[in-house]
Amino acid sequence: MKILNLLVIIILLFNFNVSKAQDKNLNSKITKNLRCLICQGQSVYDSDTEFANSLKLVVENKIAEGMTENEIYELLKTKYGEWILYDPVLNQKTYILWALPLLLFLIGGAIIFKNLKIKKN
Repeated sequence: MKILNLLVIIILLFNFNVSKAQDKNLNSKITKNLRCLICQGQSVYDSDTEFANSLKLVVENKIAEGMTENEIYELLKTKYGEWILYDPVLNQKTYILWALPLLLFLIGGAIIFKNLKIKKN
């Protein structure tokens, strides 16, 4: 009976530690995708401002409450706007953000191709 109790305790502790590690990974993932509104060039994960530290606590508490990653993002977008996300969703307001790198790549490729064609002649 003692061995069974010990085994149950070990399993519960292991399960608790795995759950904590998953929460910590999710917390890191979310805070790395949030822009610090004070620093503006750093993620919340990298920043050490008062705002970033309080947002880290908010994310930690929301994860503990059982909110999903998308629910936390929606909550923060509602409060701070879409600019808080480093990886904005594709919608009418962000088409240019998603299309601009592709357009620059295509224009640059066309210029290079044209210059190579001119040099051959």
